[in-house]
Amino acid sequence: MISAGDFRKGMTFVLNGEPHVVLDFQHVKPGKGAAFVRTKYKNILNGTIREEAFNPNDKFDQAHIETKTMQYLYNDGDLYYFMDEETYEQVPIAYSDVEEAVKWIRENDEATIKFYEGRPFEVDAPNFVDLEVIDTEPGVKGDTATNVTKAATVETGTVIQVPIFIERGEKIQIDTRTGEYLGRSK
Repeated sequence: MISAGDFRKGMTFVLNGEPHVVLDFQHVKPGKGAAFVRTKYKNILNGTIREEAFNPNDKFDQAHIETKTMQYLYNDGDLYYFMDEETYEQVPIAYSDVEEAVKWIRENDEATIKFYEGRPFEVDAPNFVDLEVIDTEPGVKGDTATNVTKAATVETGTVIQVPIFIERGEKIQIDTRTGEYLGRSK
């Protein structure tokens, strides 16, 4: 059991039978009345965000989140299949839970999957990925103004902005948290 007075960013707790994660908190001690903890939290299963004030003595069960690194195999319609590399068990995950990560991972790439009570609820791509540019406009010679970018499609189908000197067939490094070009792959 954890109390609201112990809340910290990233801490997980169970409220009304559903897991939540603390996004922000503030301990408030008004001049009159009792102290309270103003909390901004997110429902892990459906993504809704709420703000609420709790008594610092309110008790909650801790939500136990299991994290596994799994290999992305393939997709079949709205289901994306991942394999546990230790047990070789395949887990189907709905598109709504992999939507952000699938922009950056290819078949056979690894991803981090979070589970709550055996149910997958979030898929995270690695922070940095190396992907090949499959389509982009050719750079124009002499067009060298600072920070000029153009659209490029990478092998996962995602379109990002890259410098004009990047050509089709080059491998580039991308920060998956921001979707930004970092440089050519080594």
